[in-house]
Amino acid sequence: MGTKVVIAEDEALIRLDVKEMLEEEGYDVVGETGRGDEAVTLVKEHSADLAILDIRMPGLDGLSAARQITEAGETAVVILTAFSQRNLIEEARDSGVLAYLAKPFRKDELVSAIEVAMARFREMKALESENHDLQEKLETRKAVDRAKGMLMDQYGWTEEQAFVWIRSTAMDHRTKMKVIAQEVIDGERQP
Repeated sequence: MGTKVVIAEDEALIRLDVKEMLEEEGYDVVGETGRGDEAVTLVKEHSADLAILDIRMPGLDGLSAARQITEAGETAVVILTAFSQRNLIEEARDSGVLAYLAKPFRKDELVSAIEVAMARFREMKALESENHDLQEKLETRKAVDRAKGMLMDQYGWTEEQAFVWIRSTAMDHRTKMKVIAQEVIDGERQP
């Protein structure tokens, strides 16, 4: 299954052209509309991978729609527009837009913009995941270090003895060391 795309363009002819271009390239157009507010709804309904938005639309302009769509963090956004003023480009960037394409455009320009946007989006998701993993490791380490200190103080254990007890207790209970460490800190678990 191809990349799921929602197209929001208030000019029906352009919307149809974009749809045809994308389908020829193997993209799966799951929704299309001429309104920004409907675009937000369609993206959520179809769990779209990509939203292609015109900058000027009724209901909700493309930049406001982009902001709402990117807040969820699950969809890349490309803006199509006849306007290329610097302030709009900057506002698009600040709205989480990953590519900005001025009309008129050729099919190869559209596909290139989409591919760049999707690659950047995947990179951002990978960094978010890595950041989350590192944050989790840091929190685990802090909890384990604090619990080790408490066990060392209460039972006169060495740091290694405290660590081994936390690790083996976590394995015995098939849970994470962070959980056991937090229970020690909260006074809910003792050796």
